[in-house]
Formats: sequence, structure tokens, C-alpha cells
Amino acid sequence: SYSDILIEREVLMQKYIHLVQIVETEKIAANQLRHQLEDQDTEIERLKSEIIALNKTKERMRPYQGNQEDEDPDIKKIKKVQSFMRGWLCRRKWKTIVQDYICSPHAESMRKRNQIVFNMVEAESEYVHQLYVLVNCFLRPLRMAASSKKPPISHDDVSSIFLNSETIMFLHEIFHQGLKARIANWPTLILADLFDILLPMLNIYQEFVRNHQYSLQVLANCKQNRDFDKLLKQYEANPACEGRMLETFLTYPMFQIPRYIITLHELLAHTPHEHVERKSLEFAKSKLEELSRVMHDEVSDTENIRKNLAIERTIVEGCDILLDTSQTFIRQGSLIQVPSVERGKLSKVRLGSLSLKKEGERQCFLFTKHFLICTRSSGGKLHLLKTGGVLSLIECTLVEETDAT
Repeated sequence: SYSDILIEREVLMQKYIHLVQIVETEKIAANQLRHQLEDQDTEIERLKSEIIALNKTKERMRPYQGNQEDEDPDIKKIKKVQSFMRGWLCRRKWKTIVQDYICSPHAESMRKRNQIVFNMVEAESEYVHQLYVLVNCFLRPLRMAASSKKPPISHDDVSSIFLNSETIMFLHEIFHQGLKARIANWPTLILADLFDILLPMLNIYQEFVRNHQYSLQVLANCKQNRDFDKLLKQYEANPACEGRMLETFLTYPMFQIPRYIITLHELLAHTPHEHVERKSLEFAKSKLEELSRVMHDEVSDTENIRKNLAIERTIVEGCDILLDTSQTFIRQGSLIQVPSVERGKLSKVRLGSLSLKKEGERQCFLFTKHFLICTRSSGGKLHLLKTGGVLSLIECTLVEETDAT
């Protein structure tokens, strides 16, 4: 369905943005490492020159000993060369071991995994800030306004618009603090237990997502009030909002669960199968995907019911079949009904009392179980055709004409 494609598109866009961020971060890290290597080479050359100078100074300060028992100078030179060679061989072998690991797939996977974790912490920090702006710049001021002498909005409307957004903010503040505590213990990093704490509390997202479309409708109705609209524009002019509207902040929580799913999917892609967190992360990912499916189904059902009721209200006579919750809207549009002509004789027209001498435009609505045919009056109102206005599709047979003529 179109909503599925939108969600897939959003997921793909999130992946694309994440991959672009990874590429940019890797480029920056490569440049930093290159500069560090150059600085280290310079430092090594400086230290070598200092060692040579110190050795020369030490040789000059050593008192002359004419003892016959002193070691032969040639033997000393041989030992010095051997010591230098042994040290060079050890350093070369250690450098080879380190370079082999740095270039290994495991090290590359760990670097990518670490980068995903860092990006996750940054994204969580940004999301907490967005929730903070939603609560402190909109929710709490509007609550105070609803308690004023001449309230521009009622407490019920405030609750309908924001619902449990304050609870969601508290939840993610706790989750963000836990992430920062884990990063402080780097390189030891355990994330699975954080998701174990988060998962049982994510059911509050179901209520928010289920209420989202209704909250936007209530907000649109409240904006009809000039006092409320003026007050809301003052809140949106706050520098913390960065020019974003209230609707934008109300939409942010809708994409948080899919973002967690994408992050866990990328973490698992760079987590070895024998890793201690592998099973816990897979469990968290499966639970989030299950919750996302449930939320998507509930949103689809709610939007479908509201769409059906909106169409039913536009029809003057009303239409009882649209009150069926299993009736799913597919599409709507205008069709031209033409009279059928066979060998100079007008055939019987089955749909309505349309004059056979001219064409007529019909406003049609296609559902999973019925097909509605309406006429539009001069005032713009819709009227069901008295005959054939509601066609049942339950026992219909679809016939495709293969002949192009």
C-alpha cells in the first residue's frame, strides 16, 4: 500500500543518510590518522636525534679507564650492533602484527560498530532535545494558557494534542543518560541491557501513534481561533524551535521506533555471531519490529475509519455501508457515464436516470466491498444515484477485454 511504500521510503532515506554520515566520518577519521602518523614520524626522528646527542654526551663524560681488564672495543661494537638488530626485529614484528590486525575484517567491523554506537548517542541526544522543546516551549505554556481567565484552548484539547509526550520525554532522558554512562566506560560497552529496560515502556508509543492523526486534527481546529493561533505563533518564534512548527515536533516520535530498528540492524551486521550481546540485540530488534507492525496496523485502521467517515459526511443522504470498519477505501475520482448505442438504437442504461442523449460526470468512490456512484449538485454537495448508486463488489467477476479495439 501507499503507506507501506512511504514507510519503506523513510527507512531507505534514514539508511542513506546514515551511510552518507558514515562515509563522511570515515574520511575525517582517515585524514586525522594520516596527520597523526606524520606527527609521530616527526616525533620519532626528533627522539632519535636526541638519543644520538645524549649518547655522544655520555661518551664524552665517561672517564678514561686504562684497566687491562676492559672489554675489547670491537666486541662492544659487535654487541651494540646485535642489540640494535634484535630491537629492530622485535619492533618490525610487532608493527606487522598491529598492521595485520588494523587491516583485518574484524577490526574494520569493530570500527564501524563503534561509529554506529557514537551516531546513536548523538541521534538520541538530538531527539531528547526535540522532546524537550516540545514539552517546555509548547505543552507546559499551553497548559498555563488553558488555566487563564480567558483560555484560548481547553485542557481537553491540550491533552488531545500532546497526549503522553511528556512521559515519552522522561523515558528517553533516562535512556540517554544510560547511553552516556555506557560510553563513559569505553572500551567496555554493553547496550543490550539498556534495550531490555526500554522495551517494556515502549507501549506508550502505541497510544501516541494511535492518537497522532487526531491530535493534528484537533490542532487544526484550534488554529481557527485567532487568539490561539496568535499565541502559537509566538511560541513557534522561540529561537529554540529554529523556525519549526508545532506539527513538526509532534511528528518526530512517529519515526523513533523505525530509527531504533535500523540502528539495531546495522549493529547486528557488525556484531560477530559469538559476541556476548548478539542474542539480546536480536531479541530487542524482533520486539521493536513486532511493535512497529502493530503500530502501523493501528494507524492504518484508524486512518481508514476516519477517511470513510469523512466521505460519508460529504454525501447528503448518508451511506450506512461506510460504517463497516472492514470497508477499506481504495481510490476516488470522476468518471464520465455515456449512453450505450447499438445499431442506431439506444440500449438500456443501468446506472441511474441519466438522459440517453448526453454524457454525465459522476463522482465515484471505490472500496474493497462496494462501489459508490454520486452526482454533484450545483452547490457542490454529493448525492447517491437513486438507482445503482451503491454497487456490491462481493460477488463480482472481473473480466479483462484482451481485444484492444
